[in-house]
Amino acid sequence: MAGNTGAWSRDQRVLVTGATGLVGNNVTRLLVAQGVPVRVLMRNPRDTRPIEGLEVEIASGDVTDADSLQRALQGVRGVVHAAGCVLLGWQNAELHRSVNHMGTQHVAEAARQAGARMVYVSTINALGVGLRDRLADEEWVAGPNVACPYVVSKQAADQSVREQIECGLDACIVYPGLMFGPWDWKPSSGRMFLEVVRRFTPFAPGGGVTVCDVRDVAQAIITALAIAPPGRAFVLAGHNLTYLKLWQHFVDIAGGSRPLGRSGPLMRIVAGRVGDLWGRVTGREPDVNSAAIKLSNPFHYFSSARAQRELGYQIRPIEASLHDTWQWFREYGFV
Repeated sequence: MAGNTGAWSRDQRVLVTGATGLVGNNVTRLLVAQGVPVRVLMRNPRDTRPIEGLEVEIASGDVTDADSLQRALQGVRGVVHAAGCVLLGWQNAELHRSVNHMGTQHVAEAARQAGARMVYVSTINALGVGLRDRLADEEWVAGPNVACPYVVSKQAADQSVREQIECGLDACIVYPGLMFGPWDWKPSSGRMFLEVVRRFTPFAPGGGVTVCDVRDVAQAIITALAIAPPGRAFVLAGHNLTYLKLWQHFVDIAGGSRPLGRSGPLMRIVAGRVGDLWGRVTGREPDVNSAAIKLSNPFHYFSSARAQRELGYQIRPIEASLHDTWQWFREYGFV
């Protein structure tokens, strides 16, 4: 550990799970840029485009395979666990449980046994919701979130990490908001951006969200790895705004037609039921379903005061984040 400098020691190897995803890829790139030796856990070592050109060691394995994790953690002093499954709907409960809950439990157990520090990347969805006139944080939420498989599995994963902390694991948990930025290979949250600008979407969801830059989140994660005390939780939020305002930002940056307004209750009910029916008939749940719609109805407004105070967490302008996201999508052929 690097004392209280906020930088991870360059002679202590870090294992990153989920290194091909948005958070994990940005964390990996930032660690490499800071001269830290990095090992990445990959299910398919042949799919190396997200880490192409990076000086990293590849460990073949899976978070659902405890034995592969123990091998990957040999000689490692820090772990950033960013791997996860994000499918917003009612289906895929077992997949979410296996990857998000049991996978996190395996990583936490292996990290404890290896004597490694760990940062677990959760989500603000696991905490609950805020209000338009009162921001939620690590200690207070206005109410629970929708109990869909994704949210339930992330909440269970949080509990598994806390249980391992009680058994001696040196770990903290971070709760990012909706992240944008470069290196979104899947893409994940950037998929919303792409869909809104590719075709006219007249009505945005009714609620609100906290939007942050994945590069700011990645730096906070590395700082937390270096200095956060065991058991500490940090919300990594950003700009609190309605989905309508966010979608307007999308088209202002990338072009297209602005949405006309927010969807009404009847519109949301009909769209959700149609999506659920389509998923049952085809076996493939669409992005628009009642769980996803219910998740977008509340105001997920959060404060990052603790992270700003204790980790030096910074929140860059949303225009800069979305501009860089769009430029990256264009450069790498997503547009």
